[in-house]
Amino acid sequence: MIEHAVTPPLSPALPALDLPDDLLAVRAAEGDKDSFTVLVHRHGRPLLALARCMLDNPQDAEDAIQDAFISAWRRLPEFRHGAEFHTWMYRITVNRCLTMRRRRPALSLDDVAEPAATDAWSQPSRVTEQTAAWTALSHALGDLDAGQRLCWILREIHGLSYEEIAHIARTSEQTVRGRLFRARRSLQEAMGPWR
Repeated sequence: MIEHAVTPPLSPALPALDLPDDLLAVRAAEGDKDSFTVLVHRHGRPLLALARCMLDNPQDAEDAIQDAFISAWRRLPEFRHGAEFHTWMYRITVNRCLTMRRRRPALSLDDVAEPAATDAWSQPSRVTEQTAAWTALSHALGDLDAGQRLCWILREIHGLSYEEIAHIARTSEQTVRGRLFRARRSLQEAMGPWR
């Protein structure tokens, strides 16, 4: 499965896992593949979650993350080490996802089968309610403009700061705050029946 390529198993020969990202990025820029593997392992899952939210298609999301990490590996020598590695990777991932959205038609979540639940929450009425709420949220997110959707995902799902979002979206913190305000208001109205 491609997800394993995003988060490869770590071998005992890899550099210390407690090294900070900036040091690992310097080592990776010098050609140390093991350091880059640690960075991929650290940041692969949140970036994949971001790509899935942006693309609404698991296969496209996996492709976007692979492309983003390949691009990052090639561009490591130009990485400004004063910046945070994860912010830089979010920017590369967002750019790749936006490019893919322009090229491919969006896939509705209605076309994607939900995974089968196996716990107490799997009661048919509960699953139906959750599916309907998820579909409503998906449609509401889809109705947001791209800037609002990106800011909302980065803030509410990934917990990034306004400053980090502004850097990733290449805009000001004030614009990020405005987009978030409008996105939250729109989602609150759209999801009103689900409260």
